[in-house]
Amino acid sequence: MTQLVHRPREDAEFEFILGRSTVPVLAYFTGTWPKAIEPCRVMDAVMGDIAVACTGRLTVVRTDITRCPAATKRYGITGAPSCLLLKEGAAVAHSSGPMTIDEVWQFLDGRL
Repeated sequence: MTQLVHRPREDAEFEFILGRSTVPVLAYFTGTWPKAIEPCRVMDAVMGDIAVACTGRLTVVRTDITRCPAATKRYGITGAPSCLLLKEGAAVAHSSGPMTIDEVWQFLDGRL
């Protein structure tokens, strides 16, 4: 995974990243339970490509549900993987389940 994808270790770090970002934030929530591991790995590769393609226009954050429970609750995330597009800390779009790179581009279309 590219270094362009932020990986907060706790809620405070997640909030710090949101607060410092001057561009929209694409947070994708991951889980470590057995049924979530493989779909989340697939999303890691997709989001790494998105982070490279959108450098300077989008901040990508890989958010572990277990490590960031307050963010997970705040944004109503109920499963992994899930994607959330945030502008100035407010959610503007949400998607649940794994997505291909084309589906992520469609999710972002007109929202950046």
